[in-house]
Amino acid sequence: MKGNVPHCDVTVIGAGPYGLSSAAYLRAAGIETRVFGKPMAFWEEQMPAGMFLRSSWEASHIADPNREVTLDAYRGQCGNHLSAPIPLDRFVSYGRWFQQRLVPHVENRKVTKVETCARRFRVVLADGEAFVSHRIVVAVGIGSFASRPPEFDAIPPALASHSAEHRDFSRFKRQRVAVIGGGQSALESAALLHEGGADVEVIARQQVLNWVGLHSWLHHLGPISRCLYSSRDVGPAFLSRIVSAPRLLRMFPRRFQDRASYRSIRPAGAEWLRDRLSGVPVALGRTVISAKAAESNLRLLLSDGTERLVDHALLATGFRVDMSRYEFFSHEVRSRLQTVNGYPVLTRGLECSVAGLHFLGKPAAWSFGPLLCFVSGTEFASTELVRNIARKDRAR
Repeated sequence: MKGNVPHCDVTVIGAGPYGLSSAAYLRAAGIETRVFGKPMAFWEEQMPAGMFLRSSWEASHIADPNREVTLDAYRGQCGNHLSAPIPLDRFVSYGRWFQQRLVPHVENRKVTKVETCARRFRVVLADGEAFVSHRIVVAVGIGSFASRPPEFDAIPPALASHSAEHRDFSRFKRQRVAVIGGGQSALESAALLHEGGADVEVIARQQVLNWVGLHSWLHHLGPISRCLYSSRDVGPAFLSRIVSAPRLLRMFPRRFQDRASYRSIRPAGAEWLRDRLSGVPVALGRTVISAKAAESNLRLLLSDGTERLVDHALLATGFRVDMSRYEFFSHEVRSRLQTVNGYPVLTRGLECSVAGLHFLGKPAAWSFGPLLCFVSGTEFASTELVRNIARKDRAR
Protein backbone atom coordinates (compact mmCIF):
# COMPACT_ATOMS: atom_id res chain seq x y z
CA MET A 1 0.00 0.00 0.00
CA LYS A 2 1.17 3.50 -0.75
CA GLY A 3 1.39 6.33 1.72
CA ASN A 4 1.65 6.43 5.46
CA VAL A 5 -1.10 3.93 6.36
CA PRO A 6 -1.60 3.15 10.08
CA HIS A 7 -0.66 -0.35 11.24
CA CYS A 8 -1.45 -2.51 14.26
CA ASP A 9 -0.47 -6.01 15.33
CA VAL A 10 -3.89 -7.53 16.06
CA THR A 11 -7.43 -6.37 15.33
CA VAL A 12 -10.19 -7.90 17.43
CA ILE A 13 -13.66 -7.65 15.89
CA GLY A 14 -16.28 -8.07 18.61
CA ALA A 15 -16.59 -6.96 22.23
CA GLY A 16 -18.50 -9.77 23.87
CA PRO A 17 -16.92 -12.21 26.36
CA TYR A 18 -14.55 -13.76 23.79
CA GLY A 19 -13.48 -10.45 22.26
CA LEU A 20 -12.89 -8.83 25.65
CA SER A 21 -11.06 -11.83 27.09
CA SER A 22 -8.75 -12.23 24.09
CA ALA A 23 -7.98 -8.50 24.07
CA ALA A 24 -7.10 -8.64 27.78
CA TYR A 25 -4.70 -11.54 27.17
CA LEU A 26 -3.15 -9.91 24.08
CA ARG A 27 -2.49 -6.64 25.87
CA ALA A 28 -1.08 -8.41 28.93
CA ALA A 29 1.37 -10.10 26.55
CA GLY A 30 2.44 -6.73 25.17
CA ILE A 31 0.81 -7.27 21.77
CA GLU A 32 -0.59 -4.09 20.21
CA THR A 33 -4.34 -4.55 19.82
CA ARG A 34 -7.33 -2.60 18.55
CA VAL A 35 -10.81 -3.77 19.54
CA PHE A 36 -14.00 -2.88 17.68
CA GLY A 37 -17.61 -3.35 18.75
CA LYS A 38 -20.17 -2.37 21.35
CA PRO A 39 -19.34 -4.13 24.65
CA MET A 40 -21.79 -6.96 25.45
CA ALA A 41 -24.16 -5.82 22.67
CA PHE A 42 -25.61 -9.25 21.80
CA TRP A 43 -26.27 -10.11 25.43
CA GLU A 44 -28.04 -6.82 26.05
CA GLU A 45 -29.91 -6.33 22.78
CA GLN A 46 -30.70 -9.82 21.46
CA MET A 47 -31.67 -11.72 24.59
CA PRO A 48 -35.00 -11.16 26.40
CA ALA A 49 -34.99 -9.15 29.61
CA GLY A 50 -35.56 -11.31 32.66
CA MET A 51 -33.49 -14.24 31.45
CA PHE A 52 -30.89 -16.05 33.56
CA LEU A 53 -27.66 -17.77 32.55
CA ARG A 54 -27.91 -21.55 32.41
CA SER A 55 -24.21 -21.90 33.21
CA SER A 56 -23.03 -22.29 36.78
CA TRP A 57 -21.25 -19.52 38.69
CA GLU A 58 -17.84 -21.18 38.24
CA ALA A 59 -18.37 -21.45 34.47
CA SER A 60 -19.52 -17.86 33.93
CA HIS A 61 -16.31 -15.90 34.63
CA ILE A 62 -14.86 -14.07 31.62
CA ALA A 63 -11.22 -15.19 31.61
CA ASP A 64 -8.44 -12.71 32.28
CA PRO A 65 -4.71 -13.51 32.45
CA ASN A 66 -4.44 -12.95 36.20
CA ARG A 67 -7.83 -14.44 37.12
CA GLU A 68 -8.66 -11.31 39.08
CA VAL A 69 -11.58 -9.72 37.22
CA THR A 70 -14.08 -12.42 38.16
CA LEU A 71 -17.74 -12.50 39.10
CA ASP A 72 -16.63 -12.72 42.73
CA ALA A 73 -14.51 -9.57 42.37
CA TYR A 74 -17.36 -7.78 40.60
CA ARG A 75 -19.79 -8.67 43.38
CA GLY A 76 -17.28 -7.61 46.05
CA GLN A 77 -16.29 -4.28 44.51
CA CYS A 78 -19.69 -3.19 43.23
CA GLY A 79 -21.71 -4.32 46.22
CA ASN A 80 -24.18 -5.91 43.83
CA HIS A 81 -26.24 -8.79 45.16
CA LEU A 82 -25.47 -11.57 42.72
CA SER A 83 -26.14 -15.29 42.95
CA ALA A 84 -26.76 -18.26 40.69
CA PRO A 85 -28.59 -18.53 38.42
CA ILE A 86 -27.06 -15.28 37.24
CA PRO A 87 -29.54 -12.67 35.93
CA LEU A 88 -28.82 -11.57 32.37
CA ASP A 89 -28.71 -7.86 33.21
CA ARG A 90 -26.17 -8.45 35.98
CA PHE A 91 -23.97 -10.48 33.64
CA VAL A 92 -24.08 -7.64 31.09
CA SER A 93 -23.03 -5.22 33.84
CA TYR A 94 -20.22 -7.58 34.84
CA GLY A 95 -19.00 -7.75 31.22
CA ARG A 96 -18.85 -3.97 30.98
CA TRP A 97 -17.08 -3.76 34.33
CA PHE A 98 -14.53 -6.26 32.94
CA GLN A 99 -14.14 -4.14 29.81
CA GLN A 100 -13.63 -0.88 31.71
CA ARG A 101 -10.81 -2.40 33.76
CA LEU A 102 -8.92 -4.47 31.22
CA VAL A 103 -9.94 -3.26 27.76
CA PRO A 104 -10.75 0.43 28.27
CA HIS A 105 -10.08 1.55 24.71
CA VAL A 106 -12.75 -0.46 22.88
CA GLU A 107 -13.79 1.45 19.75
CA ASN A 108 -17.56 1.38 19.25
CA ARG A 109 -17.19 1.51 15.48
CA LYS A 110 -18.25 -0.91 12.76
CA VAL A 111 -15.81 -2.88 10.63
CA THR A 112 -17.19 -2.99 7.08
CA LYS A 113 -14.40 -4.71 5.18
CA VAL A 114 -11.51 -7.08 5.78
CA GLU A 115 -9.30 -7.99 2.83
CA THR A 116 -5.82 -9.45 2.43
CA CYS A 117 -2.96 -7.12 1.67
CA ALA A 118 0.58 -8.49 1.14
CA ARG A 119 0.38 -11.19 3.86
CA ARG A 120 -1.49 -8.77 6.10
CA PHE A 121 -5.03 -7.43 6.22
CA ARG A 122 -6.56 -4.15 5.21
CA VAL A 123 -9.39 -3.15 7.56
CA VAL A 124 -11.97 -0.54 6.57
CA LEU A 125 -14.35 1.06 9.06
CA ALA A 126 -17.83 2.47 8.43
CA ASP A 127 -16.55 6.02 8.88
CA GLY A 128 -13.99 5.52 6.11
CA GLU A 129 -10.84 4.97 8.18
CA ALA A 130 -8.57 2.26 6.80
CA PHE A 131 -5.52 0.61 8.36
CA VAL A 132 -3.37 -2.48 8.05
CA SER A 133 -3.34 -5.26 10.64
CA HIS A 134 -0.96 -8.22 10.91
CA ARG A 135 -3.72 -10.43 12.34
CA ILE A 136 -7.50 -10.47 12.64
CA VAL A 137 -9.40 -12.08 15.52
CA VAL A 138 -13.10 -12.57 14.78
CA ALA A 139 -15.15 -12.73 17.97
CA VAL A 140 -18.47 -11.24 16.89
CA GLY A 141 -20.66 -13.86 18.54
CA ILE A 142 -23.67 -15.67 17.12
CA GLY A 143 -26.07 -12.83 16.37
CA SER A 144 -25.77 -13.19 12.60
CA PHE A 145 -26.28 -16.97 12.69
CA ALA A 146 -29.93 -17.12 13.82
CA SER A 147 -31.47 -20.24 12.25
CA ARG A 148 -34.99 -19.92 10.84
CA PRO A 149 -36.75 -23.15 9.70
CA PRO A 150 -37.58 -23.08 5.96
CA GLU A 151 -41.29 -23.57 6.73
CA PHE A 152 -41.30 -19.97 7.94
CA ASP A 153 -39.40 -18.40 5.04
CA ALA A 154 -42.51 -16.78 3.54
CA ILE A 155 -43.97 -15.67 6.88
CA PRO A 156 -43.63 -11.95 7.71
CA PRO A 157 -41.85 -10.89 10.93
CA ALA A 158 -45.14 -9.74 12.44
CA LEU A 159 -46.26 -13.40 12.56
CA ALA A 160 -43.00 -15.28 13.10
CA SER A 161 -39.67 -14.13 14.53
CA HIS A 162 -36.52 -15.60 15.97
CA SER A 163 -36.01 -15.45 19.73
CA ALA A 164 -32.82 -13.42 19.15
CA GLU A 165 -34.93 -10.59 17.72
CA HIS A 166 -36.57 -9.77 21.04
CA ARG A 167 -35.56 -7.83 24.10
CA ASP A 168 -39.07 -7.31 25.49
CA PHE A 169 -41.89 -9.89 25.37
CA SER A 170 -44.56 -7.52 26.74
CA ARG A 171 -46.03 -7.01 23.25
CA PHE A 172 -47.30 -10.61 23.35
CA LYS A 173 -49.53 -10.12 26.39
CA ARG A 174 -52.91 -11.85 25.86
CA GLN A 175 -51.71 -13.28 22.51
CA ARG A 176 -51.49 -16.93 21.47
CA VAL A 177 -47.85 -17.75 20.96
CA ALA A 178 -46.31 -21.03 19.75
CA VAL A 179 -42.70 -21.38 20.88
CA ILE A 180 -40.80 -23.65 18.48
CA GLY A 181 -37.87 -25.50 20.08
CA GLY A 182 -36.97 -27.51 23.15
CA GLY A 183 -33.74 -25.98 24.44
CA GLN A 184 -32.98 -23.39 27.11
CA SER A 185 -33.93 -20.44 24.92
CA ALA A 186 -37.30 -21.97 24.00
CA LEU A 187 -38.20 -23.06 27.50
CA GLU A 188 -37.14 -19.86 29.24
CA SER A 189 -38.85 -17.74 26.58
CA ALA A 190 -42.02 -19.77 27.12
CA ALA A 191 -41.78 -19.19 30.88
CA LEU A 192 -41.31 -15.43 30.41
CA LEU A 193 -44.18 -15.23 27.93
CA HIS A 194 -46.46 -17.20 30.25
CA GLU A 195 -45.53 -15.00 33.23
CA GLY A 196 -46.19 -11.93 31.07
CA GLY A 197 -49.76 -12.94 30.32
CA ALA A 198 -49.41 -14.70 26.93
CA ASP A 199 -51.21 -17.94 26.02
CA VAL A 200 -48.20 -20.13 25.26
CA GLU A 201 -47.54 -23.62 23.90
CA VAL A 202 -44.11 -25.18 23.31
CA ILE A 203 -43.71 -27.37 20.21
CA ALA A 204 -40.54 -29.50 20.25
CA ARG A 205 -39.25 -32.27 17.99
CA GLN A 206 -37.69 -34.35 20.78
CA GLN A 207 -39.76 -37.06 22.50
CA VAL A 208 -38.82 -35.88 26.00
CA LEU A 209 -37.49 -32.65 27.43
CA ASN A 210 -33.90 -32.80 28.63
CA TRP A 211 -32.98 -31.04 31.87
CA VAL A 212 -29.60 -29.88 33.13
CA GLY A 213 -29.09 -30.15 36.89
CA LEU A 214 -31.47 -32.99 37.75
CA HIS A 215 -28.65 -34.88 39.45
CA SER A 216 -27.02 -31.98 41.27
CA TRP A 217 -25.96 -34.30 44.11
CA LEU A 218 -23.32 -35.72 41.77
CA HIS A 219 -21.57 -32.35 41.93
CA HIS A 220 -21.18 -32.51 45.72
CA LEU A 221 -19.12 -35.68 46.16
CA GLY A 222 -15.72 -34.04 46.59
CA PRO A 223 -12.90 -35.78 44.67
CA ILE A 224 -15.40 -38.08 42.95
CA SER A 225 -17.24 -35.11 41.47
CA ARG A 226 -13.98 -33.60 40.25
CA CYS A 227 -13.33 -36.84 38.36
CA LEU A 228 -16.80 -36.78 36.83
CA TYR A 229 -17.14 -33.11 35.95
CA SER A 230 -14.98 -30.21 34.86
CA SER A 231 -15.59 -26.79 36.39
CA ARG A 232 -16.17 -25.61 32.81
CA ASP A 233 -19.70 -27.03 33.22
CA VAL A 234 -20.09 -28.40 29.69
CA GLY A 235 -21.28 -31.94 29.07
CA PRO A 236 -22.50 -34.86 31.21
CA ALA A 237 -20.47 -36.93 33.69
CA PHE A 238 -17.11 -38.23 32.36
CA LEU A 239 -17.62 -36.58 28.96
CA SER A 240 -17.36 -33.22 30.73
CA ARG A 241 -13.70 -33.90 31.48
CA ILE A 242 -12.91 -34.62 27.81
CA VAL A 243 -14.72 -31.70 26.18
CA SER A 244 -13.21 -29.30 28.72
CA ALA A 245 -9.80 -30.10 27.20
CA PRO A 246 -10.09 -29.24 23.49
CA ARG A 247 -6.60 -30.47 22.62
CA LEU A 248 -7.48 -33.86 24.11
CA LEU A 249 -10.82 -33.96 22.29
CA ARG A 250 -9.08 -33.31 18.97
CA MET A 251 -7.07 -36.52 19.41
CA PHE A 252 -10.23 -38.64 19.15
CA PRO A 253 -11.73 -39.79 15.82
CA ARG A 254 -14.01 -37.26 14.14
CA ARG A 255 -17.06 -39.45 14.71
CA PHE A 256 -16.46 -39.42 18.47
CA GLN A 257 -15.89 -35.66 18.45
CA ASP A 258 -19.22 -35.10 16.72
CA ARG A 259 -21.10 -37.38 19.10
CA ALA A 260 -19.46 -35.81 22.14
CA SER A 261 -20.35 -32.33 20.90
CA TYR A 262 -23.99 -33.20 20.33
CA ARG A 263 -24.32 -34.96 23.67
CA SER A 264 -22.80 -31.95 25.41
CA ILE A 265 -24.95 -29.25 23.80
CA ARG A 266 -28.14 -31.07 22.83
CA PRO A 267 -31.35 -29.06 23.48
CA ALA A 268 -31.93 -28.94 27.23
CA GLY A 269 -33.31 -26.61 29.86
CA ALA A 270 -32.06 -25.72 33.31
CA GLU A 271 -33.76 -27.70 36.07
CA TRP A 272 -34.86 -24.49 37.82
CA LEU A 273 -37.20 -23.78 34.88
CA ARG A 274 -39.47 -26.77 35.51
CA ASP A 275 -41.72 -25.13 38.09
CA ARG A 276 -42.08 -21.98 35.98
CA LEU A 277 -43.39 -24.13 33.10
CA SER A 278 -45.97 -26.04 35.12
CA GLY A 279 -48.82 -24.13 33.44
CA VAL A 280 -47.41 -24.26 29.91
CA PRO A 281 -48.55 -27.07 27.55
CA VAL A 282 -45.73 -28.82 25.69
CA ALA A 283 -46.27 -30.78 22.47
CA LEU A 284 -43.38 -33.25 22.18
CA GLY A 285 -42.27 -35.36 19.24
CA ARG A 286 -43.83 -32.94 16.76
CA THR A 287 -42.51 -30.56 14.12
CA VAL A 288 -44.10 -27.80 12.07
CA ILE A 289 -44.44 -29.04 8.49
CA SER A 290 -46.16 -25.93 7.12
CA ALA A 291 -46.92 -22.38 8.21
CA LYS A 292 -49.41 -20.13 6.44
CA ALA A 293 -50.63 -16.64 7.15
CA ALA A 294 -54.37 -16.58 7.83
CA GLU A 295 -55.33 -12.90 7.79
CA SER A 296 -53.79 -11.53 11.01
CA ASN A 297 -53.08 -15.02 12.39
CA LEU A 298 -50.71 -17.87 11.64
CA ARG A 299 -51.89 -21.41 10.90
CA LEU A 300 -49.41 -24.16 11.75
CA LEU A 301 -49.74 -27.75 10.54
CA LEU A 302 -47.86 -30.21 12.74
CA SER A 303 -46.34 -33.56 11.84
CA ASP A 304 -49.05 -35.42 13.77
CA GLY A 305 -51.76 -33.88 11.56
CA THR A 306 -53.03 -31.39 14.12
CA GLU A 307 -53.21 -27.66 13.56
CA ARG A 308 -52.60 -24.57 15.63
CA LEU A 309 -54.00 -21.10 14.97
CA VAL A 310 -51.79 -18.57 16.77
CA ASP A 311 -51.01 -14.89 16.77
CA HIS A 312 -47.27 -15.46 16.59
CA ALA A 313 -44.60 -18.18 16.32
CA LEU A 314 -41.43 -17.57 18.33
CA LEU A 315 -38.61 -19.49 16.68
CA ALA A 316 -36.22 -20.55 19.42
CA THR A 317 -34.48 -22.71 16.85
CA GLY A 318 -30.88 -21.95 17.65
CA PHE A 319 -27.99 -20.70 15.58
CA ARG A 320 -26.22 -22.23 12.57
CA VAL A 321 -22.67 -21.10 11.86
CA ASP A 322 -22.22 -19.88 8.29
CA MET A 323 -19.11 -17.96 7.26
CA SER A 324 -20.93 -16.41 4.29
CA ARG A 325 -22.94 -14.31 6.76
CA TYR A 326 -19.85 -12.34 7.73
CA GLU A 327 -20.46 -9.49 5.32
CA PHE A 328 -17.21 -7.70 6.15
CA PHE A 329 -15.03 -10.36 4.51
CA SER A 330 -13.94 -9.62 0.96
CA HIS A 331 -14.74 -12.16 -1.76
CA GLU A 332 -11.07 -13.17 -1.85
CA VAL A 333 -11.02 -13.94 1.90
CA ARG A 334 -14.26 -15.95 1.64
CA SER A 335 -12.91 -17.96 -1.30
CA ARG A 336 -9.83 -18.99 0.70
CA LEU A 337 -11.73 -20.05 3.82
CA GLN A 338 -11.80 -23.82 4.25
CA THR A 339 -15.09 -24.77 5.92
CA VAL A 340 -17.09 -27.82 7.02
CA ASN A 341 -20.86 -27.39 7.37
CA GLY A 342 -20.34 -23.64 7.55
CA TYR A 343 -17.66 -23.81 10.28
CA PRO A 344 -14.10 -22.65 9.54
CA VAL A 345 -11.50 -25.39 9.84
CA LEU A 346 -9.04 -24.21 12.47
CA THR A 347 -5.56 -25.29 13.50
CA ARG A 348 -3.36 -24.29 16.45
CA GLY A 349 -4.11 -20.84 17.77
CA LEU A 350 -7.64 -21.08 16.34
CA GLU A 351 -6.19 -19.97 13.01
CA CYS A 352 -8.04 -20.75 9.79
CA SER A 353 -6.82 -21.54 6.28
CA VAL A 354 -6.15 -17.81 5.72
CA ALA A 355 -2.91 -17.19 7.59
CA GLY A 356 -3.30 -14.65 10.38
CA LEU A 357 -7.10 -14.95 10.59
CA HIS A 358 -8.46 -16.42 13.85
CA PHE A 359 -11.98 -17.31 15.02
CA LEU A 360 -13.17 -17.48 18.62
CA GLY A 361 -16.45 -18.65 20.15
CA LYS A 362 -19.01 -20.85 18.43
CA PRO A 363 -17.32 -20.74 14.97
CA ALA A 364 -14.40 -22.59 16.60
CA ALA A 365 -16.63 -25.39 17.92
CA TRP A 366 -16.23 -27.78 14.96
CA SER A 367 -12.46 -27.74 15.36
CA PHE A 368 -12.15 -27.47 19.16
CA GLY A 369 -15.41 -28.80 20.55
CA PRO A 370 -18.50 -27.57 22.43
CA LEU A 371 -16.53 -25.73 25.14
CA LEU A 372 -16.12 -22.89 22.64
CA CYS A 373 -19.91 -22.34 22.64
CA PHE A 374 -19.85 -21.12 26.25
CA VAL A 375 -18.32 -18.32 28.31
CA SER A 376 -16.25 -20.94 30.13
CA GLY A 377 -14.31 -21.47 26.89
CA THR A 378 -12.79 -17.98 26.99
CA GLU A 379 -9.77 -19.09 29.01
CA PHE A 380 -8.79 -21.83 26.56
CA ALA A 381 -9.44 -19.65 23.51
CA SER A 382 -7.50 -16.63 24.78
CA THR A 383 -4.58 -18.72 26.05
CA GLU A 384 -4.37 -20.72 22.83
CA LEU A 385 -4.58 -17.59 20.69
CA VAL A 386 -1.88 -15.63 22.51
CA ARG A 387 0.47 -18.59 22.83
CA ASN A 388 0.28 -19.19 19.07
CA ILE A 389 0.75 -15.53 18.13
CA ALA A 390 3.69 -15.11 20.52
CA ARG A 391 5.36 -18.29 19.19
CA LYS A 392 5.03 -17.17 15.57
CA ASP A 393 6.21 -13.67 16.36
CA ARG A 394 9.34 -15.08 18.04
CA ALA A 395 9.99 -17.28 15.02
CA ARG A 396 9.55 -14.30 12.69
